[in-house]
Amino acid sequence: MASVASPIIFKEFCPLYYLLNAIPTKIQKGFRSIVVYLTALDTNGDYIAVGSSIGMLYLYCRHLNQMKKYNFEGRCESITFVKLLSCFDDLVAVGTASGRVAVFQLVSSLPGRNKQLRRFDVAAIHKSSITALAWSPNGMKLFSGDDKGKIVYSALDLDQGICNSSLVLEEPSSIVQLDYNQKVLLVSTLQRTLLFYTEEKSVNQVGTQPRK
Repeated sequence: MASVASPIIFKEFCPLYYLLNAIPTKIQKGFRSIVVYLTALDTNGDYIAVGSSIGMLYLYCRHLNQMKKYNFEGRCESITFVKLLSCFDDLVAVGTASGRVAVFQLVSSLPGRNKQLRRFDVAAIHKSSITALAWSPNGMKLFSGDDKGKIVYSALDLDQGICNSSLVLEEPSSIVQLDYNQKVLLVSTLQRTLLFYTEEKSVNQVGTQPRK
């Protein structure tokens, strides 16, 4: 008996005009008109986070249909990576082309949650472009990787407003992906993939041959 083919489901994809129209295509800086490029993206059930070439983070709240803007103090530089997290508080980590990393603790209207926007700056350990960010599920740990192979661990105490950072691993090639779960950090570089056990500080390579 012939098997019945699964039905084909058609899906429509269209630009998010309500989001794109809230982001300027150009800004004026003195006498110059600067084109705004969208450089990083992350989403979850509550927010859409978009990084830009002018150092501005655009954060769209899906429940309230509102756009918020956040930026770094000081010079304007391109955002290269953003990473959202929804735990007890809503957090977004942002990395830039020069290696700056910051965490924004967002304001929530829910009872018992954060009522004031706070920013935590990761110590200036990275000196090159941020290429990957990974949260622990509870928001107390943030891992950041750059295009020179450095991986930095940041321990956050949101109640005390403290962020302590240290270099935990250094690879000979650019970091392209990070993921963390159960005290194990998955690291992918241009040359290899490995598991870094954060408690033992040991490395277990996945596979034996380097990437070509």
